[in-house]
Amino acid sequence: MGIFDFLTGEFIDVIHWTDDTRDTMVWRFEREGHEIKYGAKLTVREGQAAVFVHEGQLADVFTPGLYMLETNNMPIMTTLQHWDHGFRSPFKSEIYYVNTTRFTDLKWGTKNPIMLRDPEFGPTRIRAFGTYTVRVREPALFMTEIVGTDGEFTMDEISYQIRNIIVQEFSRVIAGSGIPVLDMAANTADLGRMIAAEISQIVAGYGLEIPEFYIENISLPPAVEEALDKRTSMGLAGDLGKFTQYSAAEAMTKAASNPGGGGGMGAGLGMGMGMAMAQQMAGSQGSWGQQPAASPAAPPPPPPVEHVWHIAEGGQTKGPFSKARLGRMAQDGEITRETYVWTAGQDGWKRAEDVQELAQLFTILPPPPPGH
Repeated sequence: MGIFDFLTGEFIDVIHWTDDTRDTMVWRFEREGHEIKYGAKLTVREGQAAVFVHEGQLADVFTPGLYMLETNNMPIMTTLQHWDHGFRSPFKSEIYYVNTTRFTDLKWGTKNPIMLRDPEFGPTRIRAFGTYTVRVREPALFMTEIVGTDGEFTMDEISYQIRNIIVQEFSRVIAGSGIPVLDMAANTADLGRMIAAEISQIVAGYGLEIPEFYIENISLPPAVEEALDKRTSMGLAGDLGKFTQYSAAEAMTKAASNPGGGGGMGAGLGMGMGMAMAQQMAGSQGSWGQQPAASPAAPPPPPPVEHVWHIAEGGQTKGPFSKARLGRMAQDGEITRETYVWTAGQDGWKRAEDVQELAQLFTILPPPPPGH
């Protein structure tokens, strides 16, 4: 990990560190059996800081650069040792290199579900996970609060504590945000910034900062997701009564569009028989248990097929509507000649006045009332 340059003799002349790992945050320059020579060269590379500890006391901190270890650039050490400008002797001091680059792609996640009160669902639970980055902002404070005398401190030794802080602040911010669960996915960026700001205030006391914080996923318990899927399906169906009418009208329209096909005729006959059976059952409920008539009435024929129409308005579709309903809508001004309509079997959307069956709705309107 470290690269040492030794001169012939007992003193270390060059002090530097090159890191070939991806998780080392602090590394101590080993000087066992050696003293640091006055005037030695100290190299601090980009993304590093060198912290001197003298007899257990935090001394000077060096940022990236090349230094000659002399009294003029070691003011704290000089004060602690009461050195004068004529000092030239070797000295003993522990030197810690601190990695100040970002540690990326760190994972976080909620070990247990978070309880919150959702505006739509009421009390519910959610889980979440994501990634974050961390870096040392104040090397001296980080050494004092976290590292101590550890000769080699890695990211794994503090990542668990940071994850606990993240989960705590995430739970608090999410529970107090008032954002519905269904809207959280659209607000993950804003939530991430809010949570990162809260986390940064805490880890700043350790000399750290969280430059980036990402929420990758927010999920509900499986039972809630299943109920939500059912609710979505019901929302797509809308009013069940109207949905049933619409399905019947669609089936009849398909049958009419294919009169020569056996499948269309079977669908029409089947629907007619179904309606007849429903009427027969309704009539027989009041006389259940009585002997049936000698000659039961024949089932009525299938009802005539009538087109049902959809209209396009404001980028959305409405319907289906019968021709009679469209006539009333035309009288009330709800549709005009320019309104686009469509029915099964029609080639695309057309203006109402271009459809022969509907054009007459606008030609038989009553004249203006008297007095105008």
